[in-house]
Amino acid sequence: MPVPGPMELILLLVIVLIIFGPGKLPDIGNAVGKGIREFRKASSDLEDSVRGDTKRTDDAKTADAAADSTDRTH
Repeated sequence: MPVPGPMELILLLVIVLIIFGPGKLPDIGNAVGKGIREFRKASSDLEDSVRGDTKRTDDAKTADAAADSTDRTH
C-alpha cells in the first residue's frame, strides 16, 4: 500500500478546508485524535488479553508437568 506523499496530504487538507471550513477543522482533528486513541487502547487491551491467555496456558502446562513428575516419584 503506497504511503501518501506531502503533495497528496496538502491536497487532502485543502479539500477538507473547502468542504468543512476553517472553523470546524479543530473539531474534526479532535474527533480523529480521539478515535485513534480509542483504537490503540482497544488494540492494546486485546493484545494484553491474548498474551494473558497464552501465559495462563503455559503456566497450566508447567503445573501439569510438575504434577506428573511428582506422581511418578511416589
